[in-house]
Amino acid sequence: MVKKLALAQTFLLLMLSMPAFAQDIPADYASVMKTLGRTGDYKDAVLKVNIPRNDLRMVIDGIATPTPFGFGGWIAFTKGDGGNDVMMGDLVLTEEEVNPVMSAVLQNGLDVTALHNHFFFESPRVFYMHVHGHGTAADIAKRIGPALALIGKTPSRTSSAAAPGRAIEGRLNTAELARVIGQEGEQNGAVYKITIGRPDIPLKEMGAAINARMGLNTWAAFYGSDAEAVVAGDIAMLAPEVTLVLTALRTNGIDVVAIHHHMTGTEPTVIFLHYWGRGPAQKLATGVRAAVDLLGKGR
Repeated sequence: MVKKLALAQTFLLLMLSMPAFAQDIPADYASVMKTLGRTGDYKDAVLKVNIPRNDLRMVIDGIATPTPFGFGGWIAFTKGDGGNDVMMGDLVLTEEEVNPVMSAVLQNGLDVTALHNHFFFESPRVFYMHVHGHGTAADIAKRIGPALALIGKTPSRTSSAAAPGRAIEGRLNTAELARVIGQEGEQNGAVYKITIGRPDIPLKEMGAAINARMGLNTWAAFYGSDAEAVVAGDIAMLAPEVTLVLTALRTNGIDVVAIHHHMTGTEPTVIFLHYWGRGPAQKLATGVRAAVDLLGKGR
């Protein structure tokens, strides 16, 4: 009897220590993924649906760059007031896809809140379209579905026989990158990505918290080796922080490629900055840390 009780207690402890899986996804959110035919995950009260551009073979400044480096589109849902969900997303599109996808979004009663680049010197050329909507999760899924169905289906006007680019070989000390930046990240294939939220910005919409998983975040993605690496990322800033962050990045030799908003109608206004750099991994991480340390200092 004692042995059976001990086994039962051990099993219970194991169950409690296991991470939450699909059974914890609300039923309406599970239906969203089924409707869209895509995978995702549910954390921090947000369903995030993945829309990666695995069909694109991206080259940036001669470097063959993996999809997780910055070519993983997404849409996210969280629950607001009055039975409504808030949806925000970032779609990765080729030049030819931009306007057909935009028309599909608008024709189905959803909003386009931003359109911009993340990179220079990339092939093929890609743009990032931010989308937004309110309603029940099921209704939003039906309305965004036609736009998502166009991704990867529009023929390119340019030659697909571009130079394949060079892969970077070698080891990347991710523990050192996390130490320098001050936060651990996640490994996705050959890419190590660190994501930092802005909980100091109390952004809400229709009663829903707009948190890091809804797009209010700063991130840095690293690819390569300790000796030769590339970094790309996004920094979420309040207006007084912009010049401070720009100066820190440029002082550390990191290129700024875009400054813009992602969301409309939010208070306070959040400005996003995209950057890209190339060099020894620890030096790049030091540059990113210099910028991140300034967040919250410009008020």
